[in-house]
Amino acid sequence: MTRALITGITGQDGSYLAELLLKKGYEVHGVIRRSSTFNTSRIDHLYRDPHLLGTHLFLHYGDLSDSVQMIKLLYDLKPEEIYNLGAQSHVRVSFDIPEYTGNVTGLSAVRILEAVREAGLARRVRYYQASSSEMFGEVAEIPQTETTPFHPRSPYGCAKVFAYWLTINYRESYNLHANNGILFNHESPRRGETFVTRKITQAAARIKVGLQEKLYLGNLDAQRDWGYAPEFVEAMWIMLQQDDPDDYVIATNETHSVKDFCVEAFSRVDLDWEKYVEYDNRYERPSEVNLLKGDPAKAKKQLNWEPKVKFKELVRIMVDADLEMAKNEKAYQEAVTS
Repeated sequence: MTRALITGITGQDGSYLAELLLKKGYEVHGVIRRSSTFNTSRIDHLYRDPHLLGTHLFLHYGDLSDSVQMIKLLYDLKPEEIYNLGAQSHVRVSFDIPEYTGNVTGLSAVRILEAVREAGLARRVRYYQASSSEMFGEVAEIPQTETTPFHPRSPYGCAKVFAYWLTINYRESYNLHANNGILFNHESPRRGETFVTRKITQAAARIKVGLQEKLYLGNLDAQRDWGYAPEFVEAMWIMLQQDDPDDYVIATNETHSVKDFCVEAFSRVDLDWEKYVEYDNRYERPSEVNLLKGDPAKAKKQLNWEPKVKFKELVRIMVDADLEMAKNEKAYQEAVTS
């Protein structure tokens, strides 16, 4: 049974990856931060579904700012695969807490890769680094490929660039099977509610059933390459099954604006988005990334991976899931007050 360690297992990608690996017969270990409340809602179903073998899922308290704990974990677990998905991943928030973002999003790669060496796992382990399209920032070319220069426009993007190059450095210096997945925006019903796509789909659903009146957003003209998270997570796994490590852009090669997302989401529930969406400059970033569009040709050729869920279907999946949640909330409120 292959043993994998996932940082950020309680996030969107971590939960889908854990699900995928359990289905493939892995023993999965996840790192979670200690909190006064449980934050495992995205993975709780893995323990309830016998087909997902939740008995092979183990959680460990830890923090990506704590190198000692990472070394102890690797000594104890000796995993064959490590997926570093943990981060302070909100781009706008990274401007408010840049030092913390750099520490957890960037320096975490140092701590894990050094822990791999310290635990004597350099020849055993395969490492995946969650890199980001935000590294491209002020893009030098369209679409972006593995050779496009980086020009990050946020502390988050800068931290990801550091982790990206460090992964390559350890690959070249210590012959580690270390890989970068440069993932463009990828969404799902498990996306955090503070991210713009989920804000939109949740608001459209809640407005439809009468739980909300308005949606406030920042830059509606920003364009992104949006894909479906479960498919992107599968690409992570495929990378670690290759004989040789490498770096790959994972994207759809399509771009749509935030406005386009609003139009599609509100039309799904038969609403005119312009009646409900209002601008709020509080959501503007100090420096904006205007357009991201990734070319996954290398991943298609070498990994035999390509996206199947495109923009309209992605929005439909998210809106339908949020509409179901909104209807349940509405029914509960009515039952309580009746």
